[in-house]
Amino acid sequence: MATKKNVGEWWKQDVTEVRNELLRTGGLPAASDAFTINGQPGDLYPCSSSETFTLTVDEGKTYLLRIINAAMDEMLFFSIANHDLTVVGTDGAYTNPLTTSYITISPGQTLDVLLQANQNPNLYYMASSVYSTVVNLDFINNTTATAVLQYNGNYTPISSPPLPYLPSRNDTNSAFQFIGSLRSLANEDHPIDVPLDITSSIFSTVSLNTLPCENDNNSCEGPNGTRLAASLNNQSFVEPSPIAILEAYYERINGVYGENFPDFPPYLFNFTADDLPTILQIPEQGTEVKVLDYDSAVEINFQGTNLVAGTSHPIHLHGYSFFVVGFGFGNFDEEKDPLNYNLIDPPLRTIVDVPISGWATVRFRASNPGVWFMHCHREEHLTWGMKTVFIVKNGESPQERLLPPPPDVPPC
Repeated sequence: MATKKNVGEWWKQDVTEVRNELLRTGGLPAASDAFTINGQPGDLYPCSSSETFTLTVDEGKTYLLRIINAAMDEMLFFSIANHDLTVVGTDGAYTNPLTTSYITISPGQTLDVLLQANQNPNLYYMASSVYSTVVNLDFINNTTATAVLQYNGNYTPISSPPLPYLPSRNDTNSAFQFIGSLRSLANEDHPIDVPLDITSSIFSTVSLNTLPCENDNNSCEGPNGTRLAASLNNQSFVEPSPIAILEAYYERINGVYGENFPDFPPYLFNFTADDLPTILQIPEQGTEVKVLDYDSAVEINFQGTNLVAGTSHPIHLHGYSFFVVGFGFGNFDEEKDPLNYNLIDPPLRTIVDVPISGWATVRFRASNPGVWFMHCHREEHLTWGMKTVFIVKNGESPQERLLPPPPDVPPC
């Protein structure tokens, strides 16, 4: 039996207004008021106690949980009291089974998890809490969402079900120990093809930044009266309007975007140093994209920086899954770190987690022609400009070409 389960965030106010306020002030977004499991914060919240999500199970059976992180901004831990979880899939791809007491899941990621109902029939809490590197609790939701695992049968339910173990909210080692333990199934029945001969290599810094205020009313609430920004390789992306990049590419409209997204950071410095010059915080603003030849073998190394504030980044590329062949902490060493890449059974993901003060490397084959958005899956970082676009050119056969727009495509 399979059941879908989403963990997410909830605000007392309209989330559109939360975003609008973020844009107006240039500061941090309002922290969510609760995390949720299948839409409910759980019975640790008085307002949700009567509607807490309950999953009923039969002793001795195995259940497939499809877990989705639907939160806007936060990586989350998830666990079930007294029960192990066996991960068998990530983002729609099979994994070598991994049995664990908890999982770490980023915004937009999915995990397929087997749950064996093998405990004494009663009630057990499922719980979810934040993993965050934010130091100031004023800007982070530090609550715990709960749901109930309920066994069918005749027994006296306990009044206080046990809570599961969850790592502490800033436990980077636990968060990335789980992430680093995932492996593709990679056997004869489920072969994988990790690109080995790389033809297009990109090294991109992943940074938070600041920009001067855009007005004179002193309303900016970022550091030192600036507004917060974010960038890839020092480019804070500006989306064009009114013509979209896909339309401009397909219709060959000039002047909408540039094709000079850098393959390498424009400035070299100690990316993960604790104290960095303020001048490095200011990014370029533009609409530069990266153009890839069809079927090229691509490697992207994402290097986190400690500009403004070091943190983790879940990076997502539309239209593709990629192999996460390595990650680590500190500055990437181009001579030593590739020697430790996993090119045998790396996990196939749609989102890669770049750790705080660290790096992550992905590989994929550019076999899906079109215009594809790449961005941080934390909503505030995306809004601030941590995004770009990959254009994958057409191949030779009709099956390797970008499809035309459908006849019923709505006008913008």
